[in-house]
Amino acid sequence: MDDELLELQRQFEFAQQAKSSIRLSDRNVVELVQKLQQLQVIDFELLHTASGNGYITLDQLRNEMVTEVKRLGRISVIDLADVTGVDLYYVEKLAQSIITDHGELMLTQGEIPRLGTIVKGRLEGGQLYTPAYVARVSAMVRGAARGITVPTNLTVLWSSLQNLLQEMDGASGVAVDGSFFQSLFNGLSGSVRAGVHWTPAVFAVAQKESVDSFFSQNSFISYDVLQKLGIPQPVQFLQVTNPRYPEGKPLVTTFVHPSMIEMLDAATEDALERGSWSDSLSLLPSSFTPQDASKMLFLCQSVQLALKSNKAHMFGDFYVLSSSFMKDICDCTVKELETLAVSRSLGTVKPGDLPIANEVKAGYDSSRLSVSSEMASDSGSNKHADKGPKKKKGKATGNALANQSESGADNQEHTSTKSKKSQRKGKDTSSQTSDSKQGSRKESLKMKEDNLSSPSEEWIMEKITALVPDFEEQGIDDPETILRPLANKLRPTIINTWMEKRKALFKDNAERMKQLLDNLQKKLDESFLNMQLYEKALELFEDDQSTSVVLHRHLLRTVAAPMVDMLLHDLDEQNKLKNGVEVQESPNSESISFSPGDRAAISKSFPGALSNKALAVVEALEGKRVETFMSSFRAVTEESGLPLKKLDKKLERTLLHSYRKELTSQVSAETDPVSLLPKVVSLLYVQVYHKALQAPGRAISVAISQLTDKLDETACKIIADYQAAVVTLLTLSATPDDEDSCASNRIREILESQMPALKSLVSGASRS
Repeated sequence: MDDELLELQRQFEFAQQAKSSIRLSDRNVVELVQKLQQLQVIDFELLHTASGNGYITLDQLRNEMVTEVKRLGRISVIDLADVTGVDLYYVEKLAQSIITDHGELMLTQGEIPRLGTIVKGRLEGGQLYTPAYVARVSAMVRGAARGITVPTNLTVLWSSLQNLLQEMDGASGVAVDGSFFQSLFNGLSGSVRAGVHWTPAVFAVAQKESVDSFFSQNSFISYDVLQKLGIPQPVQFLQVTNPRYPEGKPLVTTFVHPSMIEMLDAATEDALERGSWSDSLSLLPSSFTPQDASKMLFLCQSVQLALKSNKAHMFGDFYVLSSSFMKDICDCTVKELETLAVSRSLGTVKPGDLPIANEVKAGYDSSRLSVSSEMASDSGSNKHADKGPKKKKGKATGNALANQSESGADNQEHTSTKSKKSQRKGKDTSSQTSDSKQGSRKESLKMKEDNLSSPSEEWIMEKITALVPDFEEQGIDDPETILRPLANKLRPTIINTWMEKRKALFKDNAERMKQLLDNLQKKLDESFLNMQLYEKALELFEDDQSTSVVLHRHLLRTVAAPMVDMLLHDLDEQNKLKNGVEVQESPNSESISFSPGDRAAISKSFPGALSNKALAVVEALEGKRVETFMSSFRAVTEESGLPLKKLDKKLERTLLHSYRKELTSQVSAETDPVSLLPKVVSLLYVQVYHKALQAPGRAISVAISQLTDKLDETACKIIADYQAAVVTLLTLSATPDDEDSCASNRIREILESQMPALKSLVSGASRS
């Protein structure tokens, strides 16, 4: 049995002395204790020590207090709190309980003296000191020693203690010899050098514990903190004197644990994988400097791999941006340039919105141009270099695409023609002045168009701020930190992408423009010929002014309006294609319908005279006369380079024959009694008057009256009775009454029975 106990003791001792491979931090221990308390595994009260590095039970605190009182015989409650390392509140609370349980102890003036029968004393320097006095002075010495955390001169300390004793004992007090203080100090932990220079051991312990505590809790410690602790060489102290953290990494102003580098590496890698960006300094404590963040990034493995593979780029000391994030900025900026190009082509862009470079605004300051932007501009202008005027090297980045858009070339040619005409009209001074001003305006316009292809660095910075509001929200006020370097990095890519896209767009748009205009010409010819055919039928009603207005408006609304909408839609698309704008494939323009406001807005977007003539067509469309519309429509198509065919006799006979054939087919297949009437009337007009009539419902009665002298009485009666029944049916259908519904059904049955007779009128009129 004894052998087994001895063996267990040896195993227990070995387990205590063995060092654990896994060390828990103070924070982890605290969390474990709290969890054990929640699970009620620890069902007794635990007290925190004053240092915060340990726990103590009430029973252990009681035992330590009793042991200390019995050892010294007399000690103050305050000293007990210092000795036990527990808050004074708990010491005072237990003191009353200890006095009650131990009859030989008593509490007097904040001190517990132990009462006994043996007189004890200490002889020092020819004087006998009672144990209580020795303990008292020892406590003072210990208290003084506890207050000293740095090496100090003992002579000053002894003088202060001597004065304190005299103040406490008054005239009856005795002078304590310096050797007595010296002997007491020798019993304390620490070292005395040269007899008067005392370095307490607590200084080194506290120094080490403070560093260990801060470093273990925060995984970093700044050199300023170490210097305040009296460590003149922080890096050497951490890597040599403190072997627990040999893997730590020294930065510029801070010493960090590898776990903090791993945390920064993981956060930055996550941002790069999401195609975003990372502000490394904001992820670190406030005491870190930009240089510290930069050095940590170079210690991050994933960041270095991303930088080497061009998957990420670093700006400033601590900003890391993924390549996909930068590409998104480039794409959005190029789209913004496309929007500005569209706005400029529509005439809605403001002068301040154009991305004109500062070089142009300041008069072509060639010193501000970067090599990258010059190369970017030159790469897109090689094909046109021999066509444009010769310019000095490095004068401007914005003149790379001199002949970039057809609209620019057309406008310049048009302006040049007007200038020549004005010169031929007169050669006086005022004319020459006007020509010079016009030339200046041409140069200004040319300058703005070129610089739209070469956006300035400041303009790109504004767009980056708008696209990434986090830059401004995080207080990045200094543009030199990231905005300007980023804009400078992206500018050549933006320029090259924009120029290549414009070049491809112009090539593709040229083919689409040709196809668009060819299709538009065919559709306009067909629609306009039909419009002319329908216009001839209006001559039959010139004597009836009210009916004539109704027929004119009906023709404008049903036939002319779709034709105008088709023309405006295709001209608008052609205008965008002409200005190098990417236009999505639109639906069939014949099915598009615009409101009057939309028509006016599109017309205003056209350049020069075309805009005025298009507005005249829109105005005529809302008028009362078809001939006014026809004149305006011819003018706008001629201005657009789309001449229209005129209706001659041969074409009229062909169209009228097709129209009659189509109407005959529709009448034969029609099953709705209401829809049958206008088709029969239109077919009768073709057979009787050789005119293609387009009449609304309210003009049918007048149109029928025009046929009375052309048809026999039976036919007139059939069509008149049928028309009266249709009017009655429509009137009853407007009032959803049960009684009216029955009457409506009866009338519909009557009309359906009369439909064969009405259809026979067409063949009858044809034979007559």
